[in-house]
Amino acid sequence: MSAQSADMTHFAEQALPFLLDSLDNIRPIAVTQPSYIKDHRQRLRARFMTGGSTAMPDYELLELILFRAVPRRDMKPLAHALMERFGDFNRVISAPEARLRDVDGVGDAIIIELKIIEATAQRMARAKIMQQHVVSSWDALLDYCHTTMAHRETEQFRVLFLDRKNVLIADEAQGHGTVDHVPVYPREIAKRALELNASALILVHNHPSGDPTPSQSDIDMTAQVAKACDALGLSLHDHLIIGKSRELSFRSEGYL
Repeated sequence: MSAQSADMTHFAEQALPFLLDSLDNIRPIAVTQPSYIKDHRQRLRARFMTGGSTAMPDYELLELILFRAVPRRDMKPLAHALMERFGDFNRVISAPEARLRDVDGVGDAIIIELKIIEATAQRMARAKIMQQHVVSSWDALLDYCHTTMAHRETEQFRVLFLDRKNVLIADEAQGHGTVDHVPVYPREIAKRALELNASALILVHNHPSGDPTPSQSDIDMTAQVAKACDALGLSLHDHLIIGKSRELSFRSEGYL
């Protein structure tokens, strides 16, 4: 055996400078939730279970969501910070991931919880209108449009495709843009309608400013889509502009 091997064996056989048995006496330190946080969470949950969302302001409802993401921290300051940054509960839920991360204390866990709430709200609203007659479900359709678009910080353009009986068969986002513009391609819209075997369309887009008054570009674009639809025997039923608290119908306002 070489001298080097002997040294290594000798080293491996040496006793450790502490007794391994002493590790049995070491217990993990329990991380307990401060009593004031625990009591606060219990009170909020009890109030929610008793009175529902109407029993609490928006920031407390937001706290309930944040509780799920962060088990052992006071969420009230963060809830207030999010409300102050984005303005209201809906805008917090629908805020882009990048902007949420700009708020101190917001990480992956919180973003996931917020986006689960957003996706759930949109899916529930969408379920009320798909495969439904548009006329009989018009209020539900408006609710869906507001849920998905009213609180976005950038413009989004959607097309609702209807069959010959005015039943909604598809709802598709056709474009995303900036705070005041979204590119729209009338030929692509008409082409997609033919692919879906649709007979009519409803255009929908949002104004992040909150004011649904149409711009001249909105009016011109709608005329171009209507012209493309006419050429293919499609009907353009309406163009809805979604503001923060109200919507504008091109059909009702005489633009169509």
